[in-house]
Amino acid sequence: MRRRHFIALASAAAAWPLATRAQSAAPRTIGYLSPRSSGVEADLLIAFRKGLSEAGYVEGRNLTIEYRWADGQYDRLASLAADLARRQVAVIATSGGPQPAQAARAATPSIPIVFLSGSDPVRDGLVSSLNRPGGNMTGISVFTSSLGPKRLEVLRELVPKGSVIAFLVNPSSQIAERQVQEIEEAARTVGQRLYVLNASTEAEIDRAFATLVQRKASGLLMSADLFFQVQREQLIALAARHAVPTMYEWREFVAAGGLISYSTIRGPAYVQGGTYVGRILNGAKPGDLPVIRSTAFELVLNLKTAKRLGLNISRDFLARVDEVIQ
Repeated sequence: MRRRHFIALASAAAAWPLATRAQSAAPRTIGYLSPRSSGVEADLLIAFRKGLSEAGYVEGRNLTIEYRWADGQYDRLASLAADLARRQVAVIATSGGPQPAQAARAATPSIPIVFLSGSDPVRDGLVSSLNRPGGNMTGISVFTSSLGPKRLEVLRELVPKGSVIAFLVNPSSQIAERQVQEIEEAARTVGQRLYVLNASTEAEIDRAFATLVQRKASGLLMSADLFFQVQREQLIALAARHAVPTMYEWREFVAAGGLISYSTIRGPAYVQGGTYVGRILNGAKPGDLPVIRSTAFELVLNLKTAKRLGLNISRDFLARVDEVIQ
């Protein structure tokens, strides 16, 4: 082979897309840890796999994904993370807040971890900084728990004569106390009476709704929590049965019949999470990949549910809604 031809081939090989290199590599295995259930994350996993494919990894072809679901029970995360570490997966991706990421880090100091979390990863102690995470962790941060005061503001627009608004919290979440403090402060600022309810089981959710009806709450604000996402159908059914205008965390609640939600748009974040996992499989170090913060938001309203509740939705309010579900 002529030297010039060899150099040209070497240069071309160096310029191959990461996807091409990944497809020619030996099959890899990663772990996926979530406190949710598989059904709740079905659409998000499509986005996550899209990101992996952009980096050259396709599940069932050159990639195996070991899924671990806690089904809304935070106390299961430690054992699930330990199982993935024992299997020596190449990367652990975690979804659903700081607790699964912390469980993964406690299980292994060396396996790279890519988290998708809805709270501040620096404040949660996941990384030392957003730009230079260091260690074996990096990920995607979406605004979720910090949007509570904004959700309260929007709910008050829908029930302007509401004397009492209930706030439902899962006390087993490590960010529950923080969310309560933020909502109570926001309520005091605008002179809104607030009643905090706790629920961490199906039965406690039922009792919480009975209590808010007894106290004649004009609306319900849901906290950001994985257990409530798993119990989505129960929550929507109870809100409809008791005719309680309810503000939810994610659009999936609204698509399933809930009234309204305000949140980050999660699809692109999960694509980026998959891409980060692929980059690490291709040799990148997690500590060198900056934490990405998602800043795209959406206000979603189910107009049919609003009409059923007898709410007067103004044109000005509708003009601010990003998606109206009929």
